[in-house]
Formats: sequence, C-alpha cells, structure tokens
Amino acid sequence: MSDTPSKDELAGTEQPFVQHLIELRDRLVKATIAVMVAGAALAIYPGPAELYDLLAAPLVAQLPAGATLIATSVISPFLVPLKILLMTAFLLALPVVLYQMWAFVAPGLYSHEKKLVMPLVVSSTVLFMIGVAFCYFFVFGQVFKFIQSFAPKSITAAPDIEAYLSFVISMFIAFGLAFEVPIVVIVLARMNVVTIEKLKDFRSYFIVLAFIIAAIVTPPDVVSQLALAIPMCILYEIGIWAAQLFIKHTQAPDAQ
Repeated sequence: MSDTPSKDELAGTEQPFVQHLIELRDRLVKATIAVMVAGAALAIYPGPAELYDLLAAPLVAQLPAGATLIATSVISPFLVPLKILLMTAFLLALPVVLYQMWAFVAPGLYSHEKKLVMPLVVSSTVLFMIGVAFCYFFVFGQVFKFIQSFAPKSITAAPDIEAYLSFVISMFIAFGLAFEVPIVVIVLARMNVVTIEKLKDFRSYFIVLAFIIAAIVTPPDVVSQLALAIPMCILYEIGIWAAQLFIKHTQAPDAQ
C-alpha cells in the first residue's frame, strides 16, 4: 500500500487552513472598516487641523506670546494633520481591532488559556492608553515649561510641526511601553521564566534600569526622566503583586 496520502486526505487537511485564511481576511476587513469609519468621523468633527491643534496645545501654551509652530515643507500642513487623523482613528478603533484579533484566536484556546490571554490583551491596551494620557496631560506641560525656561531672550521659539509630531510619537511610544511593565512581569512569572522571589530580588536592579531607560528614551531633562522612571518603578511593584494573583487564577485544571 502506498504511503502517499489520498486526494481526500489532502483535501481534508487543506480545507481548514483555507477556512482560517478566509476568516483572517474577514477579520482584517472588519478591523480596517472600523479604522476607516473612525477616520471619517474624525474628518467631519473635529477635523484634521483641529486634531493637530489639540495635540500641539501643551507646547503652544508654553511658547512666548504670539509664537506659533511653523511648517518648513510645502506639503507639511496637509500631511501632518492627516497623519494625526490616521493615528487617532486607529486608537479609537483599537477596541474593535483587538476584538477581531481575539475572535480569530479564541476558538483554538483552552478555557484556562482564555483566562490568560483576554485579561492581558485588555489590560495591556488600557495601560498603554494610560501611559499616553499621562504623557500628554502631565509630562508635556512640565517638560515644555522646563525647556522654555532655558531659552535665551534673543531666541524666538518656533518649532517645526513635523519635528514636533516625531517628538510626540516617540514620547507616546516610550510612555505607553513603559506602562506595560506589569504585563511583562506577569507574563514572565506566568511562563515560569522567573519566580516571584527572583522578581522581588531584582527590585533594586530594576530601579537602576528604569532610570537608565528613562535617560535614553526621553529628552535630556530631569523632569521627563523622573516622570518616566518613577512610574516604571511603581508599576514594577504592581506587576509583582498582580502576577501572584494572575498565576493563582489562570492555572490549567490539572495543575490546580
């Protein structure tokens, strides 16, 4: 008897794979539509220009009276607000995007794995948003005030809108990822990469590491560095506490 699989056997193995590809396509289409709908709504109200004004508000508030941001490229006044629009639309549609991802992978997970994945997806999203909000509402105002206090009287500050956008995005990513520290701690502990005791012993080293990271990814001012390093240290402690609870409630049935 030949060991070559029959046509029916091959068809049986290929069909589920094709179905998964079709489902993945459908999920991606739905996620894309959600982003497009959010973008269309934002384009109508408040509009791309108003979104950029909102993003630039913390800096403009610290500029000298009458000073504004400038555009050094001809196309910048169009492209930069459009980038802001797309970025904001994606953030607004993120719950739908994450739901589509979850709906695609959930059927292949055991019940205890669902208890592990879903809380991590939701909490990591919430923490990232909190990090971005903390950066915008607290850090930006303090950092720009600190920087402007060192500006010579002979200089008129007029930052470029593209440079400001790049700065904002890098800061948002830095603070958003920094606020993911509890998730990293939980995952490492849950996957038995490190023990809770090891995490506690690493506490003093993490404090030093947090300040090193803050010095690298933030502007060279003490305000932003402290604003990033201190929350990271606090979140590390929260991660250790949460990891203990998470491990207890997400064990496989045969491991309990």
